[in-house]
Amino acid sequence: MKAVSPGKLIISGEHSVVYGCPAISMAVDRSAVFELTAQSTNRISFDLAEGKNDSYTLMTLRDLKTRVERKYEQFLKGDIGISYVLSAPADLFRFAFIHALDSLHRSLDSGVIMKLRSTIPIGCGMGSSAATVLSELRALGHYLRVDFKPDWYYEYSLEVEKLQHGYPSGIDSFTSLNGGCAYFKNGEGKKLPLPQLKMFLVETGAPQSNTGECIEEVRKKFKSSSIWTEFTDITEMIVDELNNNNSKKIISLIRENQKLLNNIGVVPKNISNFIDEIEQMGGAAKICGAGSIRGNNAGAIIVFSDIMPKDICNKYGFQVSCVRGDPLGTRLI
Repeated sequence: MKAVSPGKLIISGEHSVVYGCPAISMAVDRSAVFELTAQSTNRISFDLAEGKNDSYTLMTLRDLKTRVERKYEQFLKGDIGISYVLSAPADLFRFAFIHALDSLHRSLDSGVIMKLRSTIPIGCGMGSSAATVLSELRALGHYLRVDFKPDWYYEYSLEVEKLQHGYPSGIDSFTSLNGGCAYFKNGEGKKLPLPQLKMFLVETGAPQSNTGECIEEVRKKFKSSSIWTEFTDITEMIVDELNNNNSKKIISLIRENQKLLNNIGVVPKNISNFIDEIEQMGGAAKICGAGSIRGNNAGAIIVFSDIMPKDICNKYGFQVSCVRGDPLGTRLI
């Protein structure tokens, strides 16, 4: 059984979506693929393309699940940070497997091999964890012959996502599950037209702070701030211009959105300088994930421009490539 799920880029509303404000997100042509195959032993093997192929018994996976849930409770109490809940990033996928299996009260006739391959940059704000978990759940559900509704995948992926992000808004899971472009607010989304502008993905490198840490830091300083109203106003205006296909106005609004992200302290100086140069050449650019509260990298940046900004990217040592929307979302292949 093989399933694919796309990554995502947020066009407007990072951070503000956590406080119930709207956001616009787009599934893109970078994806995670999970392939599930039966094996003769009774072990569960994870081939995660990291040079490792670890195998576990169901008992070992259940022990891991218990430890992770205990740590998450400590996080909710404020005893530990979110980065301490998972001992290793791959524990997210091991947890997802045993959590789904046990919640469905299903058993396995044999062991399985869970093979992951992904073209989504990790830890760069492109929803890698949500896409990977969704592709895993889709493949597992089909293997177990369970007729899942989309809401099931969404809710289960959120249960897993919280272990890495603390208080996930759900936008990553919703976008990867449904594909296309969406207006998202308070856990619900509706379809929007995919942007018709030329878009480029710039990879600045993984941030030194993860999403959970950024969200916690912003929460401390801006939880009750009126700045979220400003984020909302810009997002609503971008929705109108997407429907009108007004490229010039969209570029102007993207620039305003990026200024707000600067104001909440999640855009490193190096990244801010890079975006200034993109604007000077007539384009617009913004971080698409949580950004970073330290270091020089900020994960993925989306650039709206008529020409690929190769020279500017080379100057900063960033990778750039064309990016397009994925209209399909999570699916079997």
